[in-house]
Amino acid sequence: MPGVTGPRRLAGQGLRAWAELLRVSALFTVPGDALAGAASVGVRPNRGTALAVGASLCLYEAGMALNDWADRDEDALERPHRPIPSGRITPNAALTAAGALTATGLFLASRAGRPTLALSTALAATVWAYDLRLKHTAAGPAAMGAARALDVLMGATATLSTSRRTGGTLPAGSAAGRSRTPSVVVPRDAPAPSERQGVLSRLSSWAGGPTEPFASRRAAPPTDTRLAELLPPAWTGGSASAAGQGRTPTPLETLASKLAGSASRPVAAVAASTARFPAPSAGRDLWAHVPRGRTGGPVEAFASRRAGPPGLPAWLVPTGVPRGALLPAALLGVHTLAVTTVSRREVYGGSVGAPVAALAVTGVLAGVVGRPRDPGVGAVVAGGLAAVYAGTAGRAFLHAALNPSPQLTQRAVGGGIRAMIPFQAVLAARGGAPGIGLAVMGLVPLARKLAKRVSVT
Repeated sequence: MPGVTGPRRLAGQGLRAWAELLRVSALFTVPGDALAGAASVGVRPNRGTALAVGASLCLYEAGMALNDWADRDEDALERPHRPIPSGRITPNAALTAAGALTATGLFLASRAGRPTLALSTALAATVWAYDLRLKHTAAGPAAMGAARALDVLMGATATLSTSRRTGGTLPAGSAAGRSRTPSVVVPRDAPAPSERQGVLSRLSSWAGGPTEPFASRRAAPPTDTRLAELLPPAWTGGSASAAGQGRTPTPLETLASKLAGSASRPVAAVAASTARFPAPSAGRDLWAHVPRGRTGGPVEAFASRRAGPPGLPAWLVPTGVPRGALLPAALLGVHTLAVTTVSRREVYGGSVGAPVAALAVTGVLAGVVGRPRDPGVGAVVAGGLAAVYAGTAGRAFLHAALNPSPQLTQRAVGGGIRAMIPFQAVLAARGGAPGIGLAVMGLVPLARKLAKRVSVT
């Protein structure tokens, strides 16, 4: 059977080389980003979450392939056993794989909506900038932290965008579910209907815009109704009255007179020609009643863009980034920054400050995420998972701080990478989804088993 064993052995060697290049054992640290993001916005994982996970996996692996391509000359001296220096994978093949994986990740993100695509583009740009330019600069650790934070935001945005179309949320009893605000809000102090608001309401409805809270809810008149029939008599006669009194007509009287002069044109034609102008607003609350996801004319589109998702700061409205995911993303970004700082000395060792700083960061993060504000099962699970995270990362950083040898420094980096899984789990539990957190923890045995065959670093 030598004719069969030979090709199989070559194929196996090729697969192992690609597994080493892509560091497949570290893949299990990726899905938790999107799941933690979904929990942070109080939404069950859905199709958008799956697309975000797929995009994250592709972009993560693209970064791994690009990293080895960019470091091929350095690895030839420091790590000659790596796939590219050893000749098992050509540089062109690694670069092609990085490009293909990046394109695939962006495509998957685009299927979850434009906001998700925008975040995935920023994530891909950060990954490529780190590998090609920032890795050996002072901005390198910050870039890696930003990439991990963007991954969490991408998962949250994709999940929330899909949920708005399907209506999926966490159970009402969960902490996250209780804290969500409704997407349709009608201000209690809305002004009482008036005659002029009634006219504006009907004009807005013909343009395809909202009809509330503007005065009338009556059905719009037929499209062949003349505009003059809708204006109050005091308006239509204002200009003539002013001329008879020997005074200059007010701007409102002049406008009403011109509109009344359009009696020969159907109302629909007049409304269509002016629909591009938004209705005047008395403040942000005027648009708060517009339901998300509803389609309509230009006036309603303007209202939707102006209002944005409830509770978001104005600077986040254009991208649709949910505010609830900002803190989990920042926390995970800080942990990634600490691990990346330690990794800069994993070849030669000798650094005590980086492991000590990472150990301190681990303690602070564990204290923050291990104390949710809402008591209950989620708080208990979060506390336990925070202890697991602190033990996984803290033990490795402590050993490297006591003996900063290359071997222990590499172990510290590996421990910090593996600690991302319990950290993602505690973020999900802290967000009100302890079940998702425990499911994320189920990836730990798989990651540990595969790490015995392929190193995470």
